[in-house]
Amino acid sequence: MEKRFNTTGACFPDQHYMVDITDRLIAIKKMIDCGDYFVINRGRQYGKTTTLNALETYLTPDYLVISMDFQFLSNSDFSTEERFVSAFAREMYRNELVRKVVGNDIADTLKKLKSGKELVLADLFDVFCDICTKIDKPVVLLIDEIDTASNNAVFIDFLGMLRGYYLRRNKITFFKSVILAGVRDIRNLKQKIRDDSEHQHNSPWNIAVDFNINMSLTVDGIAGMLSDYESDHNTGMNVKAVAKLIYDYTSGYPVLVSSICKAIDEGIKEWTENGVLKAVNIVQNANSPLFDSLINKLEDYPTLKKDVIKILTNGDKIPYTAENESIRMLLLFGFVRVEHNSVVIANRIFETKLYNWILTSEEMRDTSIFKAGTFDKPEFVKDGILDVELILTKFIAHFHEIYGDKPDKFIEEDGRKCFLIYLRPIINGIGNYYVEAHTRDNRRMDIVIDYLGKRYIIELKIWRGQKYNEDGEKQLSDYLDSYGLKTGYLLTFCFNESKDTGVKTVRFEDKTLIEALV
Repeated sequence: MEKRFNTTGACFPDQHYMVDITDRLIAIKKMIDCGDYFVINRGRQYGKTTTLNALETYLTPDYLVISMDFQFLSNSDFSTEERFVSAFAREMYRNELVRKVVGNDIADTLKKLKSGKELVLADLFDVFCDICTKIDKPVVLLIDEIDTASNNAVFIDFLGMLRGYYLRRNKITFFKSVILAGVRDIRNLKQKIRDDSEHQHNSPWNIAVDFNINMSLTVDGIAGMLSDYESDHNTGMNVKAVAKLIYDYTSGYPVLVSSICKAIDEGIKEWTENGVLKAVNIVQNANSPLFDSLINKLEDYPTLKKDVIKILTNGDKIPYTAENESIRMLLLFGFVRVEHNSVVIANRIFETKLYNWILTSEEMRDTSIFKAGTFDKPEFVKDGILDVELILTKFIAHFHEIYGDKPDKFIEEDGRKCFLIYLRPIINGIGNYYVEAHTRDNRRMDIVIDYLGKRYIIELKIWRGQKYNEDGEKQLSDYLDSYGLKTGYLLTFCFNESKDTGVKTVRFEDKTLIEALV
């Protein structure tokens, strides 16, 4: 019977409750069996290291795994070939399993290298070849946290030699497979080291095969973990419904799944829809290295920031093109995923966090519409109910007062962003909101607000005529059905000269639609 492996990092304080990733390990082993050289590159806290730890155990019966983690090497260890060879040998020698399997003579060589002088990379590769020749099973080289070395030319030279030896495996005995892991793939490492005039895919970067194995957690995987938890704690949760809701907000991003489960287990104690929404709010409002990393990347790469803003506020549909450098970077850092051949924000939590960052920037906080939302906020909650109709009414009044003399093109391009800026301080700290990805385009955008345990749907759209408006009512009605709601809201931006602005109530089928026209 196939041994099962459970891991994501700790989804609960109790390490027992983990997600089964055996299918992922089987898929990775197939690549190793084929002798592939590949890079597992995913965003921060995506479960790479825990997957690699499980993979090492999974491979042990059939392979010797030389496992390295460059987090244990300092910057000075990459300063010269001699320092690098010595540090690499030191970490190999510390691996008790490797030391035991390779035999005394190779272990003695490693011991000498870790304190040797006048060492060059060739000395290290001689050891690699000796190991692969003398033991009776194929050898896999696995290096984690390669980003640690991305600023160092010595490591690039190491990759170049690794490539050369790997491609000559028909003439020399060498590693069966090479696995590198980090946020960047090896082709992106060149951006920090190589001059732009050099060939874009030369030397070590044109060797690795694509790694297309899904590292996200699935609904079934989350449900399996929750089933184990439920068996022990008897909370009465609807496991499938809770797992689906957690997935809807995280798209299976491991650390986000873990954070939501941890928040419910440790404090909220409600394994219900409302409990998940409370946990999402806690996660979104927390300061974390993951979110800091996302924001820092946008500040470091202005082009990425522009593309993210286009997706979020303009509703631009960016088609996926593998050759597009900006798209590759967005995927690399975990901002986006590819869905129906278009680039979308990776998950709802990231989306809301990025919206909040954009909409509460100093530039946005200084706008009159943001200040109006902050001032009006106390008026909008009555007996725990968010008065969305009043929000729309107030927004129309402010919008006309502040932007009434702006050209019509402004209303079409920036009107929806203005509403989000107005809404942000109203929702801040109490509820959360997201834009439904499949409705975000240059004509329509559905905002879902979760506030004090209740959900509200607002469709934002541009006026394209009465027929289009009726189609919008039908779309909103169908969307409300998917949430079991009977009341929805439409905010339409119209730039016709003759228009009847304001708020009205419309009955559509069995729904009440509150329609606001700007």
